[in-house]
Amino acid sequence: MQKVYSEILQIAGDVIIVEAEGIGYKELAEVKTQTGVSLAQVIRLDGKKVSLQVLAGSRGISTNDKVRFLGKQIQVSCTEDLLGRVFTGAGDPRDNGPELTENMIDIGGPSVNPSKRIVPKNMIRTGIPMIDIFNTLVESQKLPIFSIAGEPYNQLLARIAMQAEVDLIILGGMGLKYDDYLFFRDTLEEHGSLSRSILFVHTASDPTVECLLVPDMCLAVAEKFALEGKRVLCLLTDMTNFSDALKEVAITMEQIPSNRGYPGDLYSQLAARYEKAVDFDGAGSITVLGVTTMPGDDVTHPVPDNTGYITEGQYYLRGGRIEPFGSLSRLKQQVNDKTRSDHRTIMDRMIQLFADYRESLEKRSMGFQMSAWDDKLIKYGETFESRLMDLSVNIPLEEALDLGWKILSDCFEPAETGIKDALIEEYWPKEKVGS
Repeated sequence: MQKVYSEILQIAGDVIIVEAEGIGYKELAEVKTQTGVSLAQVIRLDGKKVSLQVLAGSRGISTNDKVRFLGKQIQVSCTEDLLGRVFTGAGDPRDNGPELTENMIDIGGPSVNPSKRIVPKNMIRTGIPMIDIFNTLVESQKLPIFSIAGEPYNQLLARIAMQAEVDLIILGGMGLKYDDYLFFRDTLEEHGSLSRSILFVHTASDPTVECLLVPDMCLAVAEKFALEGKRVLCLLTDMTNFSDALKEVAITMEQIPSNRGYPGDLYSQLAARYEKAVDFDGAGSITVLGVTTMPGDDVTHPVPDNTGYITEGQYYLRGGRIEPFGSLSRLKQQVNDKTRSDHRTIMDRMIQLFADYRESLEKRSMGFQMSAWDDKLIKYGETFESRLMDLSVNIPLEEALDLGWKILSDCFEPAETGIKDALIEEYWPKEKVGS
């Protein structure tokens, strides 16, 4: 039977301190107050002093309340019954459905042993040309979406959730506005994708501590399903809110702040989540795509700066579009040669021509004389933006590649593209040959 401690030494924010022995890190405890019972988790051990984070917030807790340690960590149920359900950051039902208590697993475990990983080799199709053609998403990849407030990053995640060719979607929302939560739930339900999705949602009005649990809940469930052979895509929004919650708790515990007030272990905290991405040998995979909003569009801010060292590239979302310059999938070379023979050529040449288009725009804005080539580039760039970059475009990879050839043929002669004759003969639109 667990020992009950009847004195709380200190209450600071959502952190309480008791004096106890034989307690483990991340162990769960019950705090019994006059109004009910709250769960708390051990976050620091300093001799006999044990610091606990109260999951529902410390409001209503007094120093003479009782604390009982449970001898286990925070757990989440992992069964097929999770599919189509919505839960809070603490794992409680948010959709008024039944509470799930079967097949409980610990959250926040270590990342997978490298010997169990295999080299990523499979593409995840999304139906979004700026991803599928130019910065392909690969199974087991970890990628952030760098954005700023006001950009449609949640709409982009919802589209990926609806269209990605995977077995299971796990969505983790951190600090979401209630409207954003409803948008995700209703959009996935309307398009028939909720049945293959599991949502763990922390809203801005929920206790801050629950925000810290969301990635661990998502990734623990993802790992369990991946070991059963499922290809899992884990979508997280917003990792900056997660980092801000870390900062708030660190300040409460009077930790020495690092850059801009964030805790010194910010890199380790982010890496512990992103490194859960894995392609198992003989089983399934976990792919992690997380939104990181950049305050003031500052990529040197500690959260995107640390994220860039951990992940395998990034997508920049600017002006409602995935920006071709700066966006990078470092694993795309693993799959581009396995899709279609013209994939890499279309990807490289269209971006090179788009860079020339940007230079022509700059020349025009500065009043320089425009050449016939500049006019062709401007026509090409405007067509590229409207027919491939727009996030409303929803076509399979092969159709997107064909559309790339169509755009090139509408704006240039074959020789002007710099593409090899063999590919021109095979893929250049037949009605344009010799024109």
